Amino acid sequence: MEDAEDAVAGVLRQWQQEHPHLDFAPVAVIGRLNRCTALLHQVADAPLGRAGLTRPEYDILCALSRVGGELTPGRLARETFASGAAVTKRIKQLEERGLVSRRPDSRDRRVSHLSLTDTGRELVDRLLPDQLEYENALLSGLPSDRRQDLAAILGDLLLLLEGRLGSVSG
Repeated sequence: MEDAEDAVAGVLRQWQQEHPHLDFAPVAVIGRLNRCTALLHQVADAPLGRAGLTRPEYDILCALSRVGGELTPGRLARETFASGAAVTKRIKQLEERGLVSRRPDSRDRRVSHLSLTDTGRELVDRLLPDQLEYENALLSGLPSDRRQDLAAILGDLLLLLEGRLGSVSG
């Protein structure tokens, strides 16, 4: 795999020829992350698509499953890294499908508590092993130790970016 050239390497070479005085090292990282993200968006959700779910809907169901209780829409937005408006829209769709239920707060009717229905929990329990197996197959070309190294490096990058950009709204 090391002899093969990825799409970003060609872009880097072109930029270096066009502007040899500039340091394109950030493109080597960010360009590859963006390209990987684009490719993963195209293929990584096949089991979810067969179940009629989008990745953001699945993320909401998984967040509700892994906390094992109720979440407010605001907390769910933080758990899924989504905007409040996006979560509200997705929750409405998931409620209509009978996968999520909403309970008004007894003290403040403006607040609601969200949880999985039995049907929603069964769907997550059924999909999770298939999705994990599928994602593992996508990464199977990387040896285990390289995957662990990549996960650690990406974790370091995420901490760095969250610290620098976490409060930036776009």
